[in-house]
Amino acid sequence: MKVVQSLLVVALLVTARPPDRLTAQDSFPSHPPRPATLSPARFPPFEEVKLANGIELVVVERHQEPVASVSLSFRAGDIYDPAGKEGLATLAAEVLTKGTATRSAEQIAATIEGVGGSLSASSGEDFFTISGDALSDQLELVFELVSDVALHATFPASEVELARTRELSSLALELSEPSSVASRFFAKEVYGTNPYGRRATPQSFKAITQQDLVEFAHARLRPGGALLVVAGDVTPAQVEALVQKAFAGWQGVGAGGGAPAPVPLTAPAKRATDILLVHRPGSAQSTVLVGNTTVRPTDSAYYAARVVTHVLGGGSDSRLFRILREQKSWTYDTYAALRRYRGLGYWVAVVEVRTEATDSALKELLHQIDVIRTGLIPDSELRAAKGYLVGSFPLSIETPSQIAGQVTTAKLLGLDADYLRLYRERLNAVRPLQARAAAQRLYHAGAFSLVVAGDGARLYDRLKAIAPVRIEDLDGHPLAPADLMAKAGPLPLDAAQLVARSDSFVVLLQGKPFGARTTTVRRSADSLVFDETFILGAAGKQQLTVVLDPTDLSVKRVDQTGTAGGQPNEVHLAYSAGRVKGTAVVPQQSGTPQTLAIDTTIPAATYDDHAIEVIVPALPLASGKSFGVNVFSSGDASAKVITVKVVGEDSVTVPAGTFRVFKVEVSGGETPALLYVSRDAPRRIVKLGIVGTPLVFELVK
Repeated sequence: MKVVQSLLVVALLVTARPPDRLTAQDSFPSHPPRPATLSPARFPPFEEVKLANGIELVVVERHQEPVASVSLSFRAGDIYDPAGKEGLATLAAEVLTKGTATRSAEQIAATIEGVGGSLSASSGEDFFTISGDALSDQLELVFELVSDVALHATFPASEVELARTRELSSLALELSEPSSVASRFFAKEVYGTNPYGRRATPQSFKAITQQDLVEFAHARLRPGGALLVVAGDVTPAQVEALVQKAFAGWQGVGAGGGAPAPVPLTAPAKRATDILLVHRPGSAQSTVLVGNTTVRPTDSAYYAARVVTHVLGGGSDSRLFRILREQKSWTYDTYAALRRYRGLGYWVAVVEVRTEATDSALKELLHQIDVIRTGLIPDSELRAAKGYLVGSFPLSIETPSQIAGQVTTAKLLGLDADYLRLYRERLNAVRPLQARAAAQRLYHAGAFSLVVAGDGARLYDRLKAIAPVRIEDLDGHPLAPADLMAKAGPLPLDAAQLVARSDSFVVLLQGKPFGARTTTVRRSADSLVFDETFILGAAGKQQLTVVLDPTDLSVKRVDQTGTAGGQPNEVHLAYSAGRVKGTAVVPQQSGTPQTLAIDTTIPAATYDDHAIEVIVPALPLASGKSFGVNVFSSGDASAKVITVKVVGEDSVTVPAGTFRVFKVEVSGGETPALLYVSRDAPRRIVKLGIVGTPLVFELVK
């Protein structure tokens, strides 16, 4: 729906507006400052001891500030979740600190917050960690709480349901974002059936019971194989005494006493690069991911691989950023990253790109990977990458919590004893030949895992010229190329639902008034006219007129004028005899609007995307019914099919009163939306929400 699209454009342009020009006295110096001498950053020494019950204890003394951090980790991360209950470790981490045999969630929170500390639990792919921080004179209390939740968590049913609701809500938002969807498919492409390739789903979260969480704690949170790191203003003798007191009687013998069995290192062996195209109908941009599995975390090639990945896509001075964003203007977000797991890690290069530039960006991305594999990195570029990585390391060991985190990661990944002490020196020692050798070993030329999430109808022909293409829908079901071009048929519209009226809406941003919108429907003998005036804060204003045939509600004319972020935002289109003609001026993040000349044929029963909100109340709405709608989008001059689905019935209260409504999802356009349409005839929209944003429209009168 175009009001939604225009609104998002306005918000985007407001936040992305470039700064004012610098005045002469603020101009940049003509020469960069000379680099400073690399200052020493010695990692504090630490002592290790293996306790009788199997816990590995590490104490890191750092007496600069009177604070201390405790980190207790287990091999109990996401990869150990049983099939069908993915998300178990994540849910356990959220509820672990919400109640024990002797303390309620409120008592735990009040106890730690009362001394200015914190207590939390988290789950990653490999490990499950309980963390506590406080002033060092409260270290005994921190140990008491960490041990209490580790040994005596009760997972109260009410807290489990609250956590489940939060996780489902977070997951719903994640699944509405193209980059998150693409990442899920990429993990499966890289790892196949290996547990590293699995992700939680709404079904798996709903399948988890309170008893599952209790059994999780009993089976996985065991002293055998656990790592306890204490850093800060402490001494080894003090810590050992507190450990013996806090964990007295916690034994690692018997069933479940040790760490879980290691996850197999196997992953699908790709023989050639192909493309998995994840079809997101109507998507205005694509997410491209390229990568493959790499090496074990202990492999000595890591340092050169870390440097070469930074050169490729590690920051604003990387090749991908300079070429794909600054030179080509294809993307606003591109990077490359190297991920280490206890088992088998991976690397990935990511590009968020406009749909029409997807194939060009992918070709250039693959070219840059080939260049860095076959050529030597110039000394100046290599020096800059190493300078950033080496120079930023001290920022990651400034606090006891950071130090504990670094030690925990190094120990759990099985890295050598000198890893942290020699990290900067080993990075700094990387030479061009080592970097090239690492790139050739790291990047599997000709056998990449490659995922593109976007509008398959517009991408398939372009992508198949690069590599063989497989197509799946958002649920992972295979599609044929012909499925991408499916068109909707005529709609059973009831024109009598659209009566002459004026409606006023308040626009809410995170629940607070941020704008206003008025709509008017006028009828004459030969036309039904929809007028809209829309104001969003001080950022933009829009006026819209849609003229429809009053008998069949076919679109005859669309005129939109306004501004967005200081740029003109206009559409002037005429529909007649299966053709649309006119012009569109579309705001751009670059600050220069794009003008489109439109003259094209369109399928029968095609509606302008500005008119979707007008015709939805005229559909024969009923719970569970779904409609495919042919639309033409002036924003990118393309025809597409969107889905209008009635997902249920409800009662909502807005400033205009309380209404019985149909909840109607609109998807497949630039932004998914949820409409609340009154059940009583003549129908009207009383509330509108934009999925994934804090923007809501509510009827005032």
